[in-house]
Amino acid sequence: MQFPSQAVLSKAEIEESEVFAPRFDAAGLVTVVAIEAGSNLPLMLAHMSAEALSLTLQTGEMHYFSRSRNRIWKKGETSGEVQKLVEMRIDCDQDALIAYVTPTGHGAACHTGRKSCFYRKLVALPGGAHLQKTGETRLFDPGEVYGDRR
Repeated sequence: MQFPSQAVLSKAEIEESEVFAPRFDAAGLVTVVAIEAGSNLPLMLAHMSAEALSLTLQTGEMHYFSRSRNRIWKKGETSGEVQKLVEMRIDCDQDALIAYVTPTGHGAACHTGRKSCFYRKLVALPGGAHLQKTGETRLFDPGEVYGDRR
């Protein structure tokens, strides 16, 4: 699937038309936030290349680009925690996506085995900050699922 270049579009076309022309960064990626459909819980933040975005739109299952592994990966290809696309939205200048998804398997989006990658909150303190766990428990044991491949 090919996406139009923003270079050939006016600002009005980018912001107001029905032309889907995602703006990929210098590395060829666009940021996407996966949110659980229904609960609106933020599950994870990731990146997509044009190919990962195309695969997602074609299959209805979330595909991302792993910067650490330098490759496309289908969410759940190892863990079984596939994310089914319900709806996708793009921001005003088309450089960020939100994907509303339905998790499968145990319902975990995080490689730590938790439902959400956002299982800690930032607590501001005088002169600094620290992280506090939200109490979200693991839905699977990442050692059993991934071994040493995390």
